[in-house]
Amino acid sequence: MLDVKLYRDNLEGIAEALLTRGFSLDVSTVKNLEAQRKALQVETERLQSERNQRSKAIGQAKAQGKSVEPLLAEVSQLGDAIQAAEEALQVIQSELHRLYTAVPNLPHPTAPEGKREEDNVEIRRWGEAPVFPFVPQDHVALGGTLLDFEAAAKLSGARFVVLKNQLARLHRALGQFMLDLHTSQHGYQEIYVPYLVNSDCLFGTGQLPKFAEDQFAIQDGDWWLIPTSEVAVTNLVREEILDFDLLPLKYVCHSPCFRKEAGTYGKDMRGMLRQHQFDKVEMVQIVSPEDSYAALESMVSHAEAVLQQLKLPYRVMALCRGDMGFCAAKTFDLEVWLPGQNHYREISSCSNTEAFQARRMQARFRHPTTHKPEYCHTLNGSGLAVGRTLIAVMENYQDSEGRIHIPEVLLPYMGGITII
Repeated sequence: MLDVKLYRDNLEGIAEALLTRGFSLDVSTVKNLEAQRKALQVETERLQSERNQRSKAIGQAKAQGKSVEPLLAEVSQLGDAIQAAEEALQVIQSELHRLYTAVPNLPHPTAPEGKREEDNVEIRRWGEAPVFPFVPQDHVALGGTLLDFEAAAKLSGARFVVLKNQLARLHRALGQFMLDLHTSQHGYQEIYVPYLVNSDCLFGTGQLPKFAEDQFAIQDGDWWLIPTSEVAVTNLVREEILDFDLLPLKYVCHSPCFRKEAGTYGKDMRGMLRQHQFDKVEMVQIVSPEDSYAALESMVSHAEAVLQQLKLPYRVMALCRGDMGFCAAKTFDLEVWLPGQNHYREISSCSNTEAFQARRMQARFRHPTTHKPEYCHTLNGSGLAVGRTLIAVMENYQDSEGRIHIPEVLLPYMGGITII
């Protein structure tokens, strides 16, 4: 959530910046509500001051032996007026809160301008796309009976998969390799979190209330399946005031992710590219504001290291303002080369949300100089999406016989299996 002071001090500037990411702020409604809020707040304070004066007059009248009945009647009337003003103020503040929670983050000045995916800016590429002396197959054809969509449909419906035997082991190996790399070389603490969270968690990281239709809710109780472990991990600092010396906090978590993918039917329907359940290794950093953009660069490099050690070609894209997520001020996507599609596809997204999530969560740190609480900056990034990494390995390491060769870095995790 944005700082409410921004709306009061620079409403037109906020509206202009939000337009660059495709969001139209209802300026007239904000002005009207803020004017009502200010008037009610002034009136409430005036009435409270007047009641205090009358209360003092009651004490003085009693001391002088005078009748206090008229003053008591006035205080009672003022109390009723104060209550009415406070209730009206609460209504206005609730409406402002509802409006403000639907507003996305302001884009960082360096975020490219643009409205859609085609406007994203390529920053760099790594590796060469393999050239096969045969027509490469996609992961569905390569997986054969080890990639069972029919069994998954019997269990759960469309957009699920059952992985079998060596392919299931390769999937597990990828997750373990990513965790080992991030914990041993990149300084992250491994963490395990619940897969069910409450509404406060989803509000804190920006999924509620605006994106409720994308989430899986549990009917019995206030529980939601996590769309990413970012939700649970980031909320560990909700309603906390951290010691400055604890920063940065760097967490990595391997978990399943559950998404309805509302509105995406007909897109990426083939295979494992877009599913209701998938695994992801997620990186989360909680940092001081002055360090957050250096942290973003480091997080991108940590995701790149996974692809580089797997020797998978990729490119880094700076997302344009219209293609960024709701909470992001700046985002870099990593897109891996998929020979079966002859196309780069997203495999990691790394974002700096600045104080946007922290303000929703009330996650703060105590400044070492002023000793006053300030909002943390929070960052998240895929390190990587395990299922899409599995697809990339299958398609980039295939041979003419449809076999999949295991990348060298994964051999210690495969129990002697070198080819699938």
